[in-house]
This record gives sequence, structure tokens and C-alpha cells, in this order.
Amino acid sequence: MPARGRARPAGSAGHGRAVRAGHRLDAAHPPGDAPRAVLRLSGTDVTGGVALDAVEGDAVEAAVAVEAGGATLCVVSPTASPALDLAAGHHVAVPPDTVEITGTARRWGVHPLGPVRVRVVACDGLLAFPPLTLPATGVRVLPLAGPFTSRAPVPRPGGMSGVHRSHRFGEGGELAGVRPYGPGDRPRRIDWRTTLRTGEPYVGATLPERDAEIVLLLDVLQEAGGEEHGVPSVLDTAVRAAAAIAEHHVRQGDRVWLMEFGPWMRRLRPGTGRRHHLAQLAWLAETRPMPEGRETSGDRLPVAGLPPNALVVMLTPLLDPRSAAALAALARARRPLVAVDTLPPGLRRRATGEWSDVAERLWRLERENTVGRLSEAGVPVEAWHGAESLDAVLRDVARIAAARR
Repeated sequence: MPARGRARPAGSAGHGRAVRAGHRLDAAHPPGDAPRAVLRLSGTDVTGGVALDAVEGDAVEAAVAVEAGGATLCVVSPTASPALDLAAGHHVAVPPDTVEITGTARRWGVHPLGPVRVRVVACDGLLAFPPLTLPATGVRVLPLAGPFTSRAPVPRPGGMSGVHRSHRFGEGGELAGVRPYGPGDRPRRIDWRTTLRTGEPYVGATLPERDAEIVLLLDVLQEAGGEEHGVPSVLDTAVRAAAAIAEHHVRQGDRVWLMEFGPWMRRLRPGTGRRHHLAQLAWLAETRPMPEGRETSGDRLPVAGLPPNALVVMLTPLLDPRSAAALAALARARRPLVAVDTLPPGLRRRATGEWSDVAERLWRLERENTVGRLSEAGVPVEAWHGAESLDAVLRDVARIAAARR
């Protein structure tokens, strides 16, 4: 960012420690050009003011390139979101003309790196240029998907190819028994053992493999927990669980939708492959909780816009009655449905009054009643605990969906 103006006498040493350089000018020959500085993020491209992309736990590296011919020293003072965890005290001498800024991405999201204040002095500290302020750049930190695997079948697979066994006979690799030979059957599919035993031609019956559609619905109506409570927040659990589930199903060739249940109703249409999974992670990184006092569409979830045979997985803490109403509406529409409880275990309410313990017990009893009513309505509620945490409920949902066909 270019800076204009003449150098002026320096009054103080400025921010941080000043590192002297061997290159110096006297006051009779001050530097003629104003200094320039540019903030660059290492190993990333900047698009629309957002740097792409780091993952939780990765190192974040940036550099401030300073052009200041003849300057004695330069002090760089960066600021950033605490989620980037920058190392303190970044200072550089001129020459060299680049200061390195390092940190660690602690949490998913889009976090600002900057503004960065650059101060340049010359003539051994006798002259100082006007300070430069470099604008902030957003660093997108992708959520780290935890370990998740599932061996349970997905109900109502309906695509053309995939790894899920269909409920109808057809060309495939899953053997489902034998049946009499009929018109259109290929001779190579004849089961010779059964044919020789019965004296009539029989062929092997198979079930084709299909892909499935999964809708991951993130409840952003309420946020709770966090580092100040010593437990992961509701959105931390929901976003990381959604990343793990999406990665598992994309790897199997399924089509995964991403939707928000909140004021913005964001959605990401399905796709396949690694490129689409990276787009899913970037979409999840921009998830935000609903601001307090903001109204949303409540239980008017756009059910008609969802694929008819898709498995809906709603990640919700069940802290808002509108979330339970949306689940009940999906159940009444006879959708294959699973609710994943994202409320952190051990989370306590913030109230510290005389009746806070009694109020918390009543709140937990009311929440248990909500879970029970949802179960009676056909909505299984399962707490998230990583790998294979949804296998039992997915088997039940697949069995119920098969019985309804």
C-alpha cells in the first residue's frame, strides 16, 4: 500500500523492539521515495479478499514486503483474530526488506489477518515516514473432519451407480438368490448347479448397486458452549461432524447436499469428487450462528425443494422449539430422517443464581421430554461421538424405509 508524504523527525522508538541495520544515511541526504508495503500470504491465493485455504491445526504464514530504499529500520505490528494464534513481536530491520508473520489456525471459519501497521524510519532514527496501515485479509480455515465410517445401508438409494445395495433385482454384483430362466436373461448368468439339480434352467438373481442422496441440515438457531465453558461449542461439533459425514459419503460416490436451518437458509447443491468436497468444506467454514433477536422462518422448512428419497441428517442441539418443529414436519412428510444431537456433554447453563441448579434440572427434563416426543414421532435422536456413531439408527431407518415401499 503506497504512502505519501515527506519524512519527518522521529520522536520515539515506536512499537516493539527496533533492530538496527548496517545501511544508514545521514540527515543531509535523506531518502527521497516514500516507503511501500504489501501483505502477502504464503502458499495461498487471495480471491475476493479471502485467502484460500488452511485447515485446522495448519501453520499460517504471511510476509510483509517493504520497499524503503535507504531506511535504517522498520517495525511491523500485525493484529489478527485469536483463532489464528499469531506469534507475538514481529519486527524486521531494513535490509532485509521482508518480515515473516507466522501463526497457527486454531478454529475453522473466516478470520481476519490484519490490519498491519508498518513504521519506517531513516537516518539512524532521526527521520520517520508516516505510518502505513495495510488492510486486513480474511483467512479461510477449513474444518478438520474427524474419523467417521459407517457400514450401515443408506435408505432408498436411487442413483445409477454406487456402493449401496438396491431393493430391486437387476444387473449388479450382489447375489440375491436364483430364479427361473426367462426371456432376456443372458446365458452366462445360468446357475449350472441349480439347473443340473432341477432339470430346468435357472439364473442367478442379483441386486444392483446404487448411489444415494444425503441432506446434511445444520441447525444454526442457537449457539452454546465454547472455550470459555471448557467444551466444544454447538457449531464446532456440528460443522466438524458435517465435514466427516460429507467426506465419508462423497468418497462412496453419494450426492451430499448441505443446508442451513436458520435466517439465511444457505444451501450447497450436491456434486461428486474431491473438488466438490473442498467446496463443501469452504461452505462449512462460512457457517455462522443466528444473531440474537433475529427472526427466521421457523418450522417453514422448504421440504418441497428436497430430493424425495434423500436421507436427511439434521445436526441440532435441540435448544430451540423451532428445531423440534422442523424435525416433526420432516417426519410427517415420511422422509428418511436422523437427528444428530450436537449439544456438548457436560455443558452447564450460565445462570449462577440461587435457583440455577433447579432451573437447569428442569431444562434438562424438558429437553429429554422433547427427545422422547421426537422418538414417538419416528425421529431417532443420536448423540455424535465420531466413527460408526450413526450405524445403529441408520440400520433402523433403512429397515423402516424398506417396509414402507
